[in-house]
Amino acid sequence: MRLAALLAALRPVLPLVLGLSLGCSLSLLRASWSQSGGEDRCLGVAGRPGPLAGGARPEAADGRPGLGHEDFRPRIVPYYRDPNKPYKKVLRTRYIQTELGFHERLFVAVLTSKATLNTLAVAVNKTVAHHFPRLLYFTGLRSAKVPHGMVLVAHGDERPIWLMYETMHYIHQHFGSDYDWFYIMQDDTYAQAEQVKALVTHLSINQDVYLGRAEEFIGGDEQARYCHGGFGYLISRSLLLKLHPHLDSCRNEILSVRPDEWLGRCIIDFLGITCVSQLQGQHYHTYELAKNTEPEKEEEEEFQAALAVHPVSDMTLMYRLHKHFSRIQLDRAYQEIQDLQMQIRNLTSLTPAGEAGLTWPVGINAPFLPKSRFEVISWDYFTEHHLFSCPDGSPKCELSGAGKADVSEIIESALEQLNSRYQPLLRFSKRQLLNGYRRFDPTRGMEYTLDLLLEAVTQKGHSHILAKRVSLVRPLSKVEIIPMPYVTEATRVQLVLPLTVQDLDFVANFLDMFAMNTLDTHDNALLTLLFIYHPYDAQRVSQVDVFAGVKAMVGELEKRYAEVKIPWISVKTEVPSQVKLMDIVSKKHPVDTLFFLASVWTEINMEFLNRCRMNTISNWQVFFPVHFQEFNPALVYRGEQTASSSTDFLRDGHFDRYSFAEACFYNSDYMTARTKLAADILDRDEVLESMEVFDVFLHYSGLHLFRAVEPGLVQKYALRSCNPRLSEELYHRCVLSNLEGLASRSHLAMALFEQEQANST
Repeated sequence: MRLAALLAALRPVLPLVLGLSLGCSLSLLRASWSQSGGEDRCLGVAGRPGPLAGGARPEAADGRPGLGHEDFRPRIVPYYRDPNKPYKKVLRTRYIQTELGFHERLFVAVLTSKATLNTLAVAVNKTVAHHFPRLLYFTGLRSAKVPHGMVLVAHGDERPIWLMYETMHYIHQHFGSDYDWFYIMQDDTYAQAEQVKALVTHLSINQDVYLGRAEEFIGGDEQARYCHGGFGYLISRSLLLKLHPHLDSCRNEILSVRPDEWLGRCIIDFLGITCVSQLQGQHYHTYELAKNTEPEKEEEEEFQAALAVHPVSDMTLMYRLHKHFSRIQLDRAYQEIQDLQMQIRNLTSLTPAGEAGLTWPVGINAPFLPKSRFEVISWDYFTEHHLFSCPDGSPKCELSGAGKADVSEIIESALEQLNSRYQPLLRFSKRQLLNGYRRFDPTRGMEYTLDLLLEAVTQKGHSHILAKRVSLVRPLSKVEIIPMPYVTEATRVQLVLPLTVQDLDFVANFLDMFAMNTLDTHDNALLTLLFIYHPYDAQRVSQVDVFAGVKAMVGELEKRYAEVKIPWISVKTEVPSQVKLMDIVSKKHPVDTLFFLASVWTEINMEFLNRCRMNTISNWQVFFPVHFQEFNPALVYRGEQTASSSTDFLRDGHFDRYSFAEACFYNSDYMTARTKLAADILDRDEVLESMEVFDVFLHYSGLHLFRAVEPGLVQKYALRSCNPRLSEELYHRCVLSNLEGLASRSHLAMALFEQEQANST
């Protein structure tokens, strides 16, 4: 009875137990077979080794995999250097894509002439040049004057065949190893840049490609074709490399009037490759324009699908073609967006969230959801003429420039959307913008909410005034990588430290930090001191030198670090203008010097110096960091223990946006901007007293001014002395910096509260 009850209880578990037992047994058997199979080979017919147990393939006697081996086993090759050979340093390439052998996608060459360089070539440059990654113009003129914004290669011979020969030779020599595809066109050709770029992405780079509009040779072989130069043609890199050794022979042996026929005959005779209009499922569509053609009225499908149009007789026709094809591309993009939105709507109902998970606008990321009150994105209020959230902190400022154009465009877009939705029943016109709100959501773009006062007119002519709220989104477009010049962290930084009598108490800390973070670490940085003497102190310098203590500290540093020299420059002035001081320093250093204009409260460290090197680019960008300023410890801690670690960044303070004392820039850039400033102010040197180095770069250079918070620059609290002889703006900025550097609003409120409590008792 008990046995039957036990079996009844275990019956549901018996299949599981049997399955586990059988699985473990088979696993043990398979493991034993594999171990025995690894020791001896199984011989097949005629004594040849057969396949190993477990599906492994035989190996060669030297351990390398034999034919048909499927398990690719890595072999570690130990590094060995012959001690008898001298050591040679390995030079790494500047960019990793060069070391890995990556190529750019497309290079475009435009053939032009003396008659069309300033007309059709300029039209090509204004319409399609910015769509191609690299575009060069080739001409046979000698010392031709290059139009603005164009890169021209002049060969010095206007013969068409010679120009084609020199162009192919130049492309191979300078760009043959950098690009996969080469597109050659004439300046009387309009090419749809985006279509050409899309074409090369669908073609294999491993084939010899000669693609264009195939034409027959006059009186030649019917099977051979050349690519018509007027409609452009595409050549692969492999074909160019094979063609280059035969260019000299083609120039001497092949006679032709047309350069495209000459090139086609050269490719056919020496490589046996003919021009094709279709390859790998891709078609090279072209369209030949008739005289007096109206692009806006052309409705043929062949014209709409054309990659290249020829001949273009004048600049106006080139611009009209570009406008027409841009409209076609825009309509296709809008239609594709509508199709995708319809698909998203249809698929959303099948998702777990259902239609409630559908975002607006369809296909755009949902709005950012803050997890705390500190992540809430604030809205900026605006009207048609004013903005009530200004960059300088003022409560109200006038809309101008891009901001005003943005508001006008958004209002026009809102009216256009309303009319397209309600016409022909209603037609809206704007009376007034009542309220406007906008905010930038980094996950989707700029969001707008508008309260519009509208006049609605019916089909019968009746009008009515109503207020309507609309919401709009300007989504983020395709992210583009902006090419930047090459910079390195190995550049030497020349620190410039201006010192006045009021700064003497802080020099020791600056020199200690400089020695610890640069001299001890052997960083590539030098220091120059600028002693600013008041005229009264300068007269007494032989009896009492106010900077004698600083000079003694510099001497101690030079004794401690024998290889270090810290020069100083003495200047006598009542108004220590930053521009005048830099004029003196700039003349004493080479033009390629990277300056870091520091203040005596700056704590130098290697992290910031590297950012100074990377963010400052010669003839491109200057860097003005915003340092972190500690608050007054007497107000923040009020007798409590201060922060234990001086390197802890989490200290009470703020980023001082009123200070422009620190700056990183190259001497060549400063000299260029300073020359323009000198031509503007002539001999009025008093103007320099109201300017800083930031103003010089802002108004007299075309460089990028990179102004950003810098957590690596941390300054302890100190009450700055504001020189009343400076301009009103500079003096006001210095006072604001001192006031905002006292403490935060909460700390000031607590200090006032405690003071009132003490006074009341």
